[in-house]
Amino acid sequence: MTSARVPAVPVAPHLRRARLGVSMVFFTNGIVLGGFAPRVPEIRDQLGVSYGQLGVAMAMWPVGALALGLLAAAMIRRFRSSRVATVAMVVSASAMLAASLTPNVWTFGAALFLVGVTDAWVDVAQNAHGLRVQRLYKRSILNSFHALWSIGAVTGGLLGGVAAGVGLAVPWQFLIGLVVVTAANAVAYPLLLKGPEPQHAGEEGADESAIPHAQHLPLRHVPLRTWALLGALTVIAIAGGWAEDGASTWSAIYMRDELAAGATLAAVAFVAMQGCQFIGRLLGDGMVDRWGQRAVARAGGALVAVGMGLALAFPSPWGTIAGFGAAGFGVATLIPGAMHAADELPGLRAGTGLTILSWLLRLAFLLSPPLVGWIADQTSVRVGLVLVPVFGVLVVLLAGAMATRKEPHPAVRDAQSSS
Repeated sequence: MTSARVPAVPVAPHLRRARLGVSMVFFTNGIVLGGFAPRVPEIRDQLGVSYGQLGVAMAMWPVGALALGLLAAAMIRRFRSSRVATVAMVVSASAMLAASLTPNVWTFGAALFLVGVTDAWVDVAQNAHGLRVQRLYKRSILNSFHALWSIGAVTGGLLGGVAAGVGLAVPWQFLIGLVVVTAANAVAYPLLLKGPEPQHAGEEGADESAIPHAQHLPLRHVPLRTWALLGALTVIAIAGGWAEDGASTWSAIYMRDELAAGATLAAVAFVAMQGCQFIGRLLGDGMVDRWGQRAVARAGGALVAVGMGLALAFPSPWGTIAGFGAAGFGVATLIPGAMHAADELPGLRAGTGLTILSWLLRLAFLLSPPLVGWIADQTSVRVGLVLVPVFGVLVVLLAGAMATRKEPHPAVRDAQSSS
């Protein structure tokens, strides 16, 4: 029997527009956050503070996200993910401008607290809306949104570096950024999906009364198995975040101080991580559609464990660069995939699983630098980085919590059954 040709599944125009709108939100979120890092030295000089004082003020960013980030789910149910994402994105860019105008470290910390709060809301809302669009697309597209965030972060970093190089004042850069973000999100909002959020992730576009599992449970009545799955998904997401932080915070220090690499070569490990992660996210949706999120996550965890494990077992500058590159490709789909699975856990109200996972992920980002730093002080940075391949092993063990390969679209299934 010859196999029938599987037709391409058509995508409605309003879904294409919604995908473009979500992409714009992700991209502007990356630009705002990426444009901040190159200007931190100038902000420190402007405030006249020590490194320690600056570090405490900078910590207000994740503190804000942790303190009020859990409100995101309730806000999404009340105002819709489209409104929360676009409005909070504009407020976040405004808070970043305020941070550049503050006269002292106290107001600077307060502004960063607001940046952290609104960034957490944007993070949950943009992913929630992206997942709505993905469910209606009937195939994986979430990784492409995260790839656009990566492009936005790189773009923001490059623009911030150019602005610093030509002597453009920090407030002017963030004012221009605010104008761009406001305009982009004003264009994006009408493109996004209309109507209220589904009460459960599986109800998108369906009649609620016809779906038996549509009833959500009070949190105290949610089955233990659901919480266990959410815990496993959180560890998988943290594995992705831990590898990212290992590259951004420690790779250059490790390369310079323990492998005697020059300044330029020391920076290549971070570039390798980000570049391979970007490639992985571009390819990630196709891989997930072909092999399923579970298999892709398990293979990614193995790549992190082996790549970084070998790099740390046999230390050398180029081996470390290759190890971070392997880790970047391996973790590319972990956070988007874990968010997708968490958003569809049975018994939880819309956005609850996604919000809890995002909050715990930010907690891990807050704890990662001091923990690795403490280990490095007691032993070495190399030993502190061993946690990256350890998390890779955990991903391999816990990948069963991820979604299996999706059921094919009805048009595809009908074509297959007629073959």
